[in-house]
Amino acid sequence: MSVEQMAEHVDGLHWFRSSYSGSDGGNCVEVAAALDAVYVRDSKITGDGPMLRVGRGQWAVFVARAAG
Repeated sequence: MSVEQMAEHVDGLHWFRSSYSGSDGGNCVEVAAALDAVYVRDSKITGDGPMLRVGRGQWAVFVARAAG
């Protein structure tokens, strides 16, 4: 699997936080889907913080395996 850590700001993404995340921010991730990739970041570090860029196909495999 190819995962790329990104530091630049990605405009226009709509971020989703896990429904399991508490209102205090907790230890959670946020995910945003673009045309060619899925971006993942720490919910406590938003804005121009680091994020991972994963190919959409690779993300689908990850989610399928995580679901069991």
